[in-house]
This record gives sequence, C-alpha cells and structure tokens, in this order.
Amino acid sequence: MSGLNIPSDLDEKVKKATEFFWSTRNKQFKKQETSAVSDQGNRSAVTAGKQLDAFVELIKEILLENGVPKKCIFTSSNLELPGFYRPNKKWDLLVVHNKQLIITIEFKSQVGPSFGNNFNNRTEEAMGSALDIWTAYKEGVFGDNPPPWLGYFMVLEDCEKSSTPVKTKSHHFDILEEFNNASYKERYRIFCKKLLLERKYSAACFLTTKKDEEEKLVTFMDEALSINTFIRSMLAAILSHDFS
Repeated sequence: MSGLNIPSDLDEKVKKATEFFWSTRNKQFKKQETSAVSDQGNRSAVTAGKQLDAFVELIKEILLENGVPKKCIFTSSNLELPGFYRPNKKWDLLVVHNKQLIITIEFKSQVGPSFGNNFNNRTEEAMGSALDIWTAYKEGVFGDNPPPWLGYFMVLEDCEKSSTPVKTKSHHFDILEEFNNASYKERYRIFCKKLLLERKYSAACFLTTKKDEEEKLVTFMDEALSINTFIRSMLAAILSHDFS
C-alpha cells in the first residue's frame, strides 16, 4: 500500500450512513409500538445493534479499499476478544491477521430523552473496555505483538436537551472547571478528547445529528474528533502492517 485511500465522496457516504441510522431507529420504534411491549427507556431500540451498521460498513469498505484482505475484517461474527477483568467482550469491528490483533472499534450512539443516565453508562463502558483490553495486552493475552489500534465511534442526537447547559453537583469537592454548565454535547466532546489525551483509544470520532431535519446533517464539534481524522489515524496503523 503506497498511501492513504480515502473516498472523495466521504461526506456523502457519512450522510447516507446517518440517514440509515435514523430510518432504522424509526423502524425499530414502530415495530416496538406495534408489538405493544412495555420497554422502559426504549431499551429495545437502543440495544438492537443495527442502527450503526452503515457506519460499520463504511469503515469496512475503506479498509478493503486500502488493501486489507476481506478475511481479516470481522463485523458480524467472531467479534469476541479476551479480556483481563472479564472473560471476553464483543466489539463491533475487528481486523485480525496471523493471530495479531490490528484494529478494534467500538460503535456507540445516544438519542434522548435520558441523556444523563445514558451519558454515564456510555462513558463507563468506554473507559472499562479500554482498561480491560490494554491490561490484557500488557499481560500477554494477545501475544508478543505490537499494540492494536483502538477506535471509539460515537453518534449523538443534536437536540435541545443535549445542547442545553447542565448544572453539576459535588458537595465535598470542586468539579473540574471544564464540566461546569457544560451541555451533554460538550461533555461528550470533552470525554472523547480525554480518551485521546490519556491514550485510552488511538482515535475517537464524535458526530452529532438532528432527528427532525429533512436532510440529516452531520456536525463534528472538534476537528480532532472528525471522521476524517479518525480514518487517517486508522489507515496509518494499517499501512504499518504487512498483510502478505
């Protein structure tokens, strides 16, 4: 591979993946309403696992275009990796070649109305997954190989509740200044930047999108968390590996 091959129509592909995200979510809600099943917190729509498939396929397509053999990319099965604090965890996309873990990516999303509880859940999941896999790597679970590239991909609904400043409470100690009156959108931006600062993930993509727009526009609050930066970082890891 001589260089990075990034689609010239990446913006359009991201837009289509976002439209798929919303259309799939809407279908899941309609199915849920039709079945008349009580589902506190809309859990079935959140955990159905299909809403982000178009983003997963986009990343897979880019990996294939950059010379990664199809047999090395896993997106639908064989996604479990061993951990250190738990037996295993199922990721969303893996690249494995000759018993070497090269790429692993977690795809997550959050849509209202319960931004508070879900934000805490998402951050705890991301930090726990990173701690588990890096400790497993340090303890030799993945063999004597170079460290894998870890990616975190987050899609958030851009709405009034996610954009409104949120008050914070801490009765005994001061909260870090950057979190004071930060909206959930801003909290996610801060969180993703800190994941990179502390090297918990190799790259993070954070995009926001509005549900009610006719065209599902995508916004990246920070260039360091854009999909372009995410892909370039991922492909740099791919370029350093010999798939022959």
